[in-house]
Amino acid sequence: MKNENPMKKNGNPWLNLYDFHTLMEENNVALIYNGEFSQDFTKSMLAFMEKKFISEDMEDNLRRKIFNVMVEILQNLSKHRYQDSETGEFVSATFSIGHDCESYFIISGNPILNDKVESLKDKLDQVNALDKDGLKDLYKQVRLEGKFSEVSGAGIGLIDIARESGNKLGYEFKPLNDAISFFTMQVKISNN
Repeated sequence: MKNENPMKKNGNPWLNLYDFHTLMEENNVALIYNGEFSQDFTKSMLAFMEKKFISEDMEDNLRRKIFNVMVEILQNLSKHRYQDSETGEFVSATFSIGHDCESYFIISGNPILNDKVESLKDKLDQVNALDKDGLKDLYKQVRLEGKFSEVSGAGIGLIDIARESGNKLGYEFKPLNDAISFFTMQVKISNN
């Protein structure tokens, strides 16, 4: 699953880096990472962001919500890494966090086998169809029965993310080839 490097196609890589920097500044992107996610890397990223939030005097409840959502997403990226069957290498995933005046946005993306897309989509739709009380009930049911995670491999984490964020989970599946799609999820956490 090799992609052509856009930096090579467009000539001067520093010009492209500046454009990327400008795009990040305009969209208040605090962090973006593309690469392999491991348990050790996840711990380091969480520690870094926790220090950043504390230094910015972020309100405790908001910081807790963002941190908890980050934990779930980063753990999922680490646990459900896609391994290329030809090379045996783990394929990179992407994580970013940014904000506007009203909300923080956490966006992640990773390759997923096409045969897992429908069951994950069903779980996302099920979570998005519920209100706060419905999510609480589903959480209790899944904790007792464990069926939510058995069917899709998508664990109780999606329910936790929706409960913590208080918003619907945005998602997209972009087919890459006959075997793989790229799954993108956006989580919005309101400042208030």
